[in-house]
Amino acid sequence: MKRFAIILTSMCVFLSLQAQENVTFRFGFLSYEAALKSMPDYAVVQQKLADLRQQYQDETLRVEDEFNRKYEEFLEGQREFPKTILQKRQTELQELLDKNIQFKENSRKELEKAEQDLMAPLKIRLIETLGNIGRQNGYAFIIDTDVKALPFINPAMGIDLNQQVQDALK
Repeated sequence: MKRFAIILTSMCVFLSLQAQENVTFRFGFLSYEAALKSMPDYAVVQQKLADLRQQYQDETLRVEDEFNRKYEEFLEGQREFPKTILQKRQTELQELLDKNIQFKENSRKELEKAEQDLMAPLKIRLIETLGNIGRQNGYAFIIDTDVKALPFINPAMGIDLNQQVQDALK
């Protein structure tokens, strides 16, 4: 049984090598990130995200200032407060702190979602453009050089698509 498996494996390897000799692949390669950044709408999306980030930062500063002010008031009066008022104020401060932490977490999630939502149309357009270029030029595949998975690409065997894609996206 082992001999049969070895012979079968050897034949598969031999046949696949023969098939590879007769087939040549054309492929393209590009920097996905550079293509994305070259799109005219990319700057608009980045500005919207920067504005949204600034709004969240402003609100974060406002609530931090409010917390700090209340904490200072608490520290100034804690020696004179009766026990029940002291406990009430401590509870208020803890609730305010918890709300601030929750707000920061929600802000982070909403910013991530906003970025995904705003970038989605750009990424779809880029993928469609790459598909069109790939089909028109008969490429077997297009490689994204940003992922650093391929330390070497022979330019004689592949086509650098950076400029072509950037021109198509304008």
